[in-house]
Amino acid sequence: MNHFTLKDISKLEKLYRINLINSCTGYKSANLIATKSNDGITNIGVFSSVTHLGSNPPLLGFVLRPTTVTRNTFDNLKKTMAFTVNHIHKDVIKDAHHTSAKYDGGISEFDKTEFEPVYKNDFFAPYIKDAKIQLGCKYVNEYHIKENDCLLIVASIQHIYCDDGILQEDGFLSLQNAETVAVNGLDGYALPHLLSRFEYARPKD
Repeated sequence: MNHFTLKDISKLEKLYRINLINSCTGYKSANLIATKSNDGITNIGVFSSVTHLGSNPPLLGFVLRPTTVTRNTFDNLKKTMAFTVNHIHKDVIKDAHHTSAKYDGGISEFDKTEFEPVYKNDFFAPYIKDAKIQLGCKYVNEYHIKENDCLLIVASIQHIYCDDGILQEDGFLSLQNAETVAVNGLDGYALPHLLSRFEYARPKD
């Protein structure tokens, strides 16, 4: 079995270290966050850190890298309080990954990909038309992570949309039916397969 100590990791070549540390924690969620500026310029960014924070109230969070450089997603959502989270499915992974390219704030990733914006129920931020699961979110708070200067963004889920065949009778969203992908490391996209579901776990007698 391969073994890396913290000392070993610190001496690794930069890209090797990035790949190792980004993949060692397991599969991550794969989402496109879409925003719109007050000037009407839309933005899409791929994020692998969107996570559930709570069900009542319904909250999610995601991590933003240091804002020492321009972050269009952050600028837009702070000013407008609105953004959408759109699941990446297997047929759009090439365009989804391309949204990680650093475009100037005046250029919309919608114009550089095949993605199309769609607006629903007077929500300010655009959803991505082809996304099979879409969340409309409202910025709530942010927390500075002093250890690496990143930000944890906390948001309230205001709207949930999903295509037919995804929502199950008990409220479970079948990500397998949605063909939602996961991210392995920085640039690997995988299509998970549901193995089983279990009842709520309780202590054994």
